[in-house]
Amino acid sequence: MQFHRRAHPPVWHGPDKWQLNQWQMSELAEELALRQPRQFRLSATPRLVVPVIVALLIQVPAAVFFMVRMPSPLGWLAVVIAVLGPLALLLRRRIPGPVVATVAVLACADLFLTSQDQGPPFVALAIAIISSIRHDARLWAWISVGACWVGAVSFGLLLGLNWHPARIAVTTLGILITFGIGEALRTRQEHYDEFRRAVAQRRQTEVQAERVRIARELHDVLAHSLSQINVQAGVGLHLMDKQPEKAAQALASIKETSKTALDEVRSVLGVLRAEDGQDPTAPLVPEPDLSRLPGLVASVTSQGVEVSLDNVVESAPKAVQLAVYRIVQESLTNVVRHAGAKRASVSLTQTDHEYVVRIGDDGTGILDDAKRGRGLLGMRERAELLGGTLETGTSSLGGLEVTARIPVKEHDA
Repeated sequence: MQFHRRAHPPVWHGPDKWQLNQWQMSELAEELALRQPRQFRLSATPRLVVPVIVALLIQVPAAVFFMVRMPSPLGWLAVVIAVLGPLALLLRRRIPGPVVATVAVLACADLFLTSQDQGPPFVALAIAIISSIRHDARLWAWISVGACWVGAVSFGLLLGLNWHPARIAVTTLGILITFGIGEALRTRQEHYDEFRRAVAQRRQTEVQAERVRIARELHDVLAHSLSQINVQAGVGLHLMDKQPEKAAQALASIKETSKTALDEVRSVLGVLRAEDGQDPTAPLVPEPDLSRLPGLVASVTSQGVEVSLDNVVESAPKAVQLAVYRIVQESLTNVVRHAGAKRASVSLTQTDHEYVVRIGDDGTGILDDAKRGRGLLGMRERAELLGGTLETGTSSLGGLEVTARIPVKEHDA
């Protein structure tokens, strides 16, 4: 039984050249997606402070130069605005909306103070716009920046400020480009987050599927084996005094059944314990196939149920043989435990399109919901995993009949 995906080695393409195949590229992308983003970025504090420092280095020297040229309260006010804008960015993650609105107002004030100069742009505004869009404050950014810019241009025209049309056009274009960058980064982050969620969900689905498969294997092994042990133990107790030789046979059967069950369980658990899927201490038990059906039938017959086997399937894929064996095993276990039957029949046939398995008995018939348990569900899952179906009805013997149909794949023919 394989519960882990097989590793695919890199493909060799000449000296010192390795090329990852498609499977490895997919696995690498998933591993990178599932890692925390901070593993590939600076820590939180530098990412918060570095843009502030950059904005200060660009804006403050220009404001100081303006103050030297215009030694007046307006010059000092320009320096204060150049400092306050970047410092407001320190709160851009906690309150991105108010921060972008504040920085937009400061940028407009700076525009009026330096209206006659062609100084550097108010970098803090670009950082605030991009940050607010990425932190779910898109509406704040569009409304506050748009209102401030339209209001500033309108007020400047009313005051008769000598703003060159090219400056207005370039500033408008710069604001729109900044918004475009912010929206692009937000869209990219959303796609990345969606990819991570999809990868995590697929991994979880695979893990759940492995758990279901392991639980199904353990259920089939333990249910059948423990049922046999229970019946044989009862026979041994009943015949211990009157027919000790038959009691000894029952004990021998219990020993053999328990040994087989323990080997199969250890094989499954060995796969789970080993990191690479191989446990050297676990026995190498082959997967059950059609060749073991006569032994399965004989073990049920020894419990007092006459079972006939009619198998005309000469060969089938391993997955089909395992599914058929487990379906027959679980069906016969139900016959022993719930049906109260004296006779049962197992029939395996094959057509050009499907394998057909029928297990019938002369017992009590259709099981009620209280007795169905997980066995019938497990059999149906096994058939459906191979594209087949499983149905229950009334057998020709008068009891319950389980019919499984598994299609013959083209590559199986």
